[in-house]
Amino acid sequence: MLSNSNFITALLLTLIAGAATGIGGVIVLFTKKFSSKVLSASLGFSAGVMLFISLTELFPEANSFLAGLYGEEKGMLYTIISFFSGIALIAIIDNLIPEKENPHEYSSIKKDKESSKLMRLGVFSIIVIAIHNFPEGMATFISAMDNPETGASIAMAVAIHNIPEGIMVAIPIYYATQKKGKAIGNAFLSGLAEPVGGLVGYLLLSQFFENSLSGIMLGIVAGIMTYISLDELLPTAEKYGEHHTAIIGVIAGMALMAVSLLIL
Repeated sequence: MLSNSNFITALLLTLIAGAATGIGGVIVLFTKKFSSKVLSASLGFSAGVMLFISLTELFPEANSFLAGLYGEEKGMLYTIISFFSGIALIAIIDNLIPEKENPHEYSSIKKDKESSKLMRLGVFSIIVIAIHNFPEGMATFISAMDNPETGASIAMAVAIHNIPEGIMVAIPIYYATQKKGKAIGNAFLSGLAEPVGGLVGYLLLSQFFENSLSGIMLGIVAGIMTYISLDELLPTAEKYGEHHTAIIGVIAGMALMAVSLLIL
């Protein structure tokens, strides 16, 4: 069950994951040479971690809890519904955002580099990334409430994922204002949606599900992370590097989580 004793840990992990958005801004503005292959492998690694945790830990744990409440058949049904509800939630959010302004469409930065609309692009990116970070924050927070070790792994994966989003915010604002501090500050600001999403998501959902809260929420989180991995992390990893670089990252992420399960 979700434990209130893990509240502070969950909040700290979600704050760390959100802060990585600001780190993306720092990296891009203070690094002369940025390795696209390293970024590609890192995003693939993040996807591997998320997929492995979602399908081998969160989904089975959600099913175990719901089966204990409703029996095996209904428990599996409710777990599956929760899982695909999580996918539907993040898919709706993703599709409501115009493709050109999507924080994962990084090519728009280069196209608009000399445009007078750079500041508007940067501000809009903050809003869009905040919306995207909401369900990611919920995934990190709820997972950490249930199991701090699992939450830490998810926070690491989300943090890697958030670094390119910080790049998306920082570059247009920097070119519009020529102020590195303002660009980096706004990148960090966009990451605040991570802990806010965690808190709000947990508090709202806890009002609806009561006894079945743990199973329902873990199923939703598994769905959210699966979608993020397949729809955002992997495609973006391949854009930055070669196909095999991204896949090696995925396998490395899965292998690390598998080894950690054997050790812990």
